[in-house]
Amino acid sequence: MTLAFFAPLKSPNHPVPSGDRAMARALMVALTKGGYNVELVSELRLYEKLGNKKLQAVLRVAAETEIIRLLQNSAATSWKLWVTYHNYYKAPDLVGPAVSQALGIPYVQIESSRARKRLIGPWADFEAAAEFASNAADTIFYFTQRDAKTLYRDAPEGQKLVHLAPFLSRTDLPKESSRQGPFLNVGMMRYGDKLDSYQLVADVLALLPESLDWRLNIVGDGPARSEVEQMMAPYKTRVKFLGIQSASALAEQYAHSSLFFWPGVNEAFGLVYLEAQAAGLPVVAQNRPGVRDVVFGAHPLPGEGAKAMANQIMHLMTDQSERDIIGQSAREKVQSCHLLDTAAQTLNTALEVLM
Repeated sequence: MTLAFFAPLKSPNHPVPSGDRAMARALMVALTKGGYNVELVSELRLYEKLGNKKLQAVLRVAAETEIIRLLQNSAATSWKLWVTYHNYYKAPDLVGPAVSQALGIPYVQIESSRARKRLIGPWADFEAAAEFASNAADTIFYFTQRDAKTLYRDAPEGQKLVHLAPFLSRTDLPKESSRQGPFLNVGMMRYGDKLDSYQLVADVLALLPESLDWRLNIVGDGPARSEVEQMMAPYKTRVKFLGIQSASALAEQYAHSSLFFWPGVNEAFGLVYLEAQAAGLPVVAQNRPGVRDVVFGAHPLPGEGAKAMANQIMHLMTDQSERDIIGQSAREKVQSCHLLDTAAQTLNTALEVLM
C-alpha cells in the first residue's frame, strides 16, 4: 500500500540538518517498517518565519500550482493515504487537504499544533490555514502533551488523536557511555531560541566553582556561531567547538562524555536528548513543555534560572554513582518507549483502523 508523504516545514531531503529533517526521515522509515510503500510526493517548502503577508501569498500560489501538479500525476491513483508531517502556523499544510479530498483518501497529520492566538496578527492567514488542515485530518498523531492540550480542545467531531512518543530512527541502543569526560551539548547556532539556550549555558558555566574540573564540547554550527564563541570566550580552552559531526563521530562524543547539558529554550522536544539518553548520559536541562516529554528525571523550572542548573551539574559531577543511576534509567526509558519498533507499531495500529 502506497502512502503519500509531505513535510511542509522541511523536506527530508533538505540540505541543512535539523531535528525536523531528522524526524521526517525517521517517520518515513517507521512507516516503511510498518509495511507501507512511502512516497515523498512533494519538496515544496511552505515555511514563512517572519510574518510577511506578501511571501505568504506567494506560497499560497505555489501550493495551488503544486495541487494541480500532484493531481495530474499518474502515480496519484496509487496513493491510499496522505500523511503530512508538522503542520503549524509558520508552515501550514496548504496541499494535503485538497489533494486527499480530491482523491477520496484519508488524510493524516503527524505533529500538528493549534495556536488560535495567531489568528490575529501577521500570521493570521497562515494560522487559519493550519487550523483548516487540522480540522480536515481524520487522525492526528501528537508528540507532546503541550500539543495534545489544544488538539483535544479544538478537535472536530470524529477526529482521532493518537499519542506517538518521539523516537530515534534505530531499533537498538548505541554503545553505553562511560559517563566520564567533558560535558556535551549539541545545538544549531541560530538566532532566537537556540542562541538563548547558549546564553544560559554560558551563564551556568560562570557559576561553576573553580574547584570543579570541567570541560565542555559543543557540537553544532550556524549563522550565530561568532556570538556563541564570544559567550564562551571567558572559559578559553575549557570549551571546545567541534562543528557539525557525522552520526558516527557524534556517537563517539556521547560515549565519552560525562553528561549532556542543554537548557532547551522553546524546544519542540529535542531528538538530541533522546540520542544522549540512549547512550546512557544524564541530562541537565530545564523543565519546559516538550522537553519534559523526552527527558528523564527531575529538572529545574525556567524561573529558577542558571543557578539551579549549575547546582544540578555540581551534584552530578561529584557523584559518579548518581550519574550512573540516572544515565542507566534514562537509557532504559529510551529502549522501552523511544525506538523505531515502538513507533512503527503505534503508527501501524492506528493506520490499520483508519484504512
